Amino acid sequence: MDITTLTRMVAENAALRRRQPLQPIGGRNDKIFPPTYPGEGRNPQPTHVYEWRRIGDENIACVLVDSPQSQANRLEESLLAAHRDGMVRIPHVVVDFKGFDLAGLSELTSLDAPHRVYDAILRDSLLGNEPFMDSALGKRLAKAKAEDANALLETSPNALLFGSWHSTGEGGGLGAKFARCLVSEIVAIGVPVEGVKNQKTGEIEPRTAGRRTGSRIDPLGVLRKVEVFKGPAGWDITADGAGKKSKKVRPSEINHGNIAPSISALGITCDHLEQTVVISFAALRRLRFGSPERDAAGRALLAALGLLAIVEQDAQGYALRSRCDLVCDGRAPLELVHPDGTTTKIDIDREGARALYRDAVAAAIEAGFALPEEPIRLVPQNKLIAIVRRSQELALEGKGGEEDGEGDGAGS
Repeated sequence: MDITTLTRMVAENAALRRRQPLQPIGGRNDKIFPPTYPGEGRNPQPTHVYEWRRIGDENIACVLVDSPQSQANRLEESLLAAHRDGMVRIPHVVVDFKGFDLAGLSELTSLDAPHRVYDAILRDSLLGNEPFMDSALGKRLAKAKAEDANALLETSPNALLFGSWHSTGEGGGLGAKFARCLVSEIVAIGVPVEGVKNQKTGEIEPRTAGRRTGSRIDPLGVLRKVEVFKGPAGWDITADGAGKKSKKVRPSEINHGNIAPSISALGITCDHLEQTVVISFAALRRLRFGSPERDAAGRALLAALGLLAIVEQDAQGYALRSRCDLVCDGRAPLELVHPDGTTTKIDIDREGARALYRDAVAAAIEAGFALPEEPIRLVPQNKLIAIVRRSQELALEGKGGEEDGEGDGAGS
């Protein structure tokens, strides 16, 4: 495929898609652990996301293994890795934390920040001597819209491809907002389940038939009945030693002693897994850049970036989380979806996708886009450094975290 063909595809067709079969890296039907989320009710237990999906003529029990949001982050990580390896040049913004003595933090980019180029980390950094969003570039980004998406394409095109929202912008969160043009998710299909009746709706909902065990044997032999106190001074075997307002806790709460064996209803096996990824050309065509020539070049660049992300993720692998490591089960072709719903197979490998992206960049520059060769670099404001440093200090002191009831309860 060349850039002329890709440009014509985007202009005339509905989408590119791929349905890629996956399997556990341990082999077919090996047990995997999808993400967990808080359960419902008085005693919520962590649970996976189950749902019935219509496959063929049947309703099949499925489990969400990687959500569109999580997949977007992983695809962007793959793009950032390709950029850092020098294989391609992708416009993006970097916040440089080096030199501020913040543990484990050197830089963060608009390719890995949660809200991309509109993230609060970038907002609270400086471009030169100005707060980023107060700079000329920041004001361009704040005013960006589908009818004029030039600022995003030239600064951090991933924000157009994977969606973004300037939620802290003017109008109480009514700032720049862009829907995803690329959507990907991974689902486990054909999961053995136990049917459980929902007491509110009366519907039968799927629940896992899998089990996860846990335990810990303390090599020091610390017994549960040993009295331990925890307070401002840490833990001690006396209340005075732990400091004022200390309280009695079990040894397991200070990570000593045995943890009794337990069983949780977690983990699944399945018939197979599938990643479905779609690059919507209809969504790309909603974006405008000032002229027919620029529209065509900008949309083709985003399509090439999406193709690059897909093949780079294949190469990087699907190590999603602990005990959820997947591998492609054969190689599924990309399909060009025509307006009437018919499809044509498209074959492109990693080197081909990289070459196509580089050609798309050259075509965009020829069309008049100002695509920087190097990332735009910011430095954190003093207040941002201060809040991170204080958070790290509290973490080292064992304060200010979930123990104080401040955890967000998010699933893994």
